Amino acid sequence: MSDLQCPACSSRDKFTKSGVVQGRQRHKCGHCGYHFSVQKAGKQIDQYYVIKALQLYLEGISYREIERLLGVSHVSVMNWVRKYGVKAPAQTDYHPTYKVLSHAELTAYMEKRDNIRGFGMIITEIGDKFMLIKWERFRD
Repeated sequence: MSDLQCPACSSRDKFTKSGVVQGRQRHKCGHCGYHFSVQKAGKQIDQYYVIKALQLYLEGISYREIERLLGVSHVSVMNWVRKYGVKAPAQTDYHPTYKVLSHAELTAYMEKRDNIRGFGMIITEIGDKFMLIKWERFRD
């Protein structure tokens, strides 16, 4: 029981079981007498996917596209955007295009000058692949 901590006094010892409420074990703190239930351990998503999803969102990729790319629920992505206070990109006339490429495909793509001239781009890794996000540069 050493992994338990009282939410009221932060004590980590002297707990007694005090029934079951809605299928969850209830405990009583021996130090302050506070009753509490242990929270369910939710599915933890690797922080890598959180950061990657937020990066893609900032590049103008939609929630559903991020879901398809990373395999993480679009609702989770929306919750992370809210949680970390990420501001939506300003509406622009362009929608970035993206490609998911292996290392060899990325190398071949970058060797062709016409693929990179006149465009802005970001390359980011996604697992063992690379994502190339590309948009046409503004011209004066």
